[in-house]
Amino acid sequence: MKKSLGTMAAIISVVLLIVILICCSRPYTVEQATTVETTKDGRFIAYDNGTVLDTKTKLMWAAKDNGSDIKWQDAKFYCENYRGGDYKDWRMPTLDELEGLYDASKPRPAACYGGNSIHVATEFIDITCFYSWTSETSQTTAESAIFDFGPGIRSAFASQLTRLSRALPVRYGK
Repeated sequence: MKKSLGTMAAIISVVLLIVILICCSRPYTVEQATTVETTKDGRFIAYDNGTVLDTKTKLMWAAKDNGSDIKWQDAKFYCENYRGGDYKDWRMPTLDELEGLYDASKPRPAACYGGNSIHVATEFIDITCFYSWTSETSQTTAESAIFDFGPGIRSAFASQLTRLSRALPVRYGK
């Protein structure tokens, strides 16, 4: 009886180990479980979890910026701690990445300042003001790079400046 109980326990242990190995060996991501495409406009795909995929660059963007004036250090913190779509690898974009969202042929009113337009390649990303902070900073001054969605130019501001500046999180997509 002891021998058969020991054999049975060994068999159950092996079966349990096999089940665990099979379940754990399958790639599982939150994206597979919860991301549903809501609409697309050719290059960009919007998802129901507040993210937008740029199929050209394979970058995933937050569907909206932080929505209010913010200084560079706070923008960095915001992007790195953003949890849109249940992802944890958000970051500040580079100048090149933000410039890739600029399209001079697609003006829309800037929510922060009436009468002037910003130019964003897709309506799926809600950029609410002209300037978006980037991850790039000066080694010699207290300035950080921004991209201006008004005229589509690269510039730099003192890191403490907040007026008309926003944070737009990005991550590497699919």
